[in-house]
Amino acid sequence: MDKQDTTHFGFQQVPVTEKAQKVAGVFHSVADKYDVMNDVMSLGIHRLWKRITIDEAGARKGQRVLDLAGGTGDLAAKFAQIVGDTGEVILSDINASMLANGKRRLIDMGLGGNIQFVQANAECLPFVDNHFDIITIAFGLRNVTDKDAALRSMLRVLKPGGRLLVLEFSKPVFPGLAPIYDQYSFKLLPLMGKLIANDAESYQYLAESIRMHPDQDTLKTMMEAAGFERVTYRNMTGGIVALHKGFKL
Repeated sequence: MDKQDTTHFGFQQVPVTEKAQKVAGVFHSVADKYDVMNDVMSLGIHRLWKRITIDEAGARKGQRVLDLAGGTGDLAAKFAQIVGDTGEVILSDINASMLANGKRRLIDMGLGGNIQFVQANAECLPFVDNHFDIITIAFGLRNVTDKDAALRSMLRVLKPGGRLLVLEFSKPVFPGLAPIYDQYSFKLLPLMGKLIANDAESYQYLAESIRMHPDQDTLKTMMEAAGFERVTYRNMTGGIVALHKGFKL
């Protein structure tokens, strides 16, 4: 098989045409325990990362927001409250199990009046050009097969003046943090996955996928190459996570 016909799935090389299905299998498997595992894995810090993302998005009443790879709806729930009845939030995920969990959760919270739920692939978004004021993708870009295509697709559906925020695991920059983080990721993370979700394999993949994701400066360059302007990033928790922001001008 030609190398260009393959891509990484964690540390494995797999046919490009199979990656989306393999990623789907991971998230079908972990969907029911996703929120619990997020709290355990990050010691609850993921809530702070997401709150900072929402603050940086600067959403206002009446705006349209697209939350990609939105999973169980943490960001969408807050955006729905901010944009109000005159605004619109679309919670989108490629994975049907994650989207169903998100929909159920938001309806249980009494939300949903201004939220739509759309199963979609970030590489070819099913929305018209120049439609959204804000797009967020939290802990989802690293699972996308063709990240460049996804970034171009996001740019297309953003309005001029709109912004994209990418919250994603990145490369530790704090001295001495990387080896500790490696031990945590490859020893403790699969063990927690086994104990809590009865699924060590999926969490082994998640640890590997983080290592295969572009570092902070590489992702910044990719966003610029896709057409985003004024791209910046903010390291959080010593660079374990980074929030990238870019604008469509």
